[in-house]
Amino acid sequence: MIPQLVTARWRRRDGRYRRLFLPVIPIVLLLSPLLVLAVIGGVIACLMYDLPPFRTLAGVGRLFWALPGARIEVEQGRTDLLLSIR
Repeated sequence: MIPQLVTARWRRRDGRYRRLFLPVIPIVLLLSPLLVLAVIGGVIACLMYDLPPFRTLAGVGRLFWALPGARIEVEQGRTDLLLSIR
């Protein structure tokens, strides 16, 4: 399943948490012209470093398909960040 929603939560200076919900599909649609350029750049980089471009694209696709359910937590000093991908 493709990720649908990314939730970012961080602690503000006053101790309260701030939460941001990012829908994936509208963001991808808005950034799709840049996505095409990124894919072209990735294919050129694969050719420069002698990697198979289609297998590399398949690996990146598998990575994105595996993202739903991932939680990334970072806590260092007063910084507290939680990313949840659904």
